[in-house]
Amino acid sequence: MNEKKIEYVVVEYLKEPLSKEDILSLAEKLKMNPSEFVRVNEKDFKDNQLKNIMHDNDKMAQAISKYPKIMERPILVKGNQAVIGRPTDNILQLIT
Repeated sequence: MNEKKIEYVVVEYLKEPLSKEDILSLAEKLKMNPSEFVRVNEKDFKDNQLKNIMHDNDKMAQAISKYPKIMERPILVKGNQAVIGRPTDNILQLIT
């Protein structure tokens, strides 16, 4: 994005976690449920037995807010659309 001189804002969600509402909004933009963009191998996910709430969007969004390391990253947002930045081709689809 720097090479293409595309302006962007970095949200340091580990320093200032997103709210449950922010995560639910992000889920809409990603067209995914919150459980679909969590890192199930992350220590916080395993230690807090979050597998048990994967089916509940509200509880999972709250868990992501409480344990932000479990959220897949990077996530790029452009307007009402968002993509997970891996693979990097996802980013190109969003910005072109």
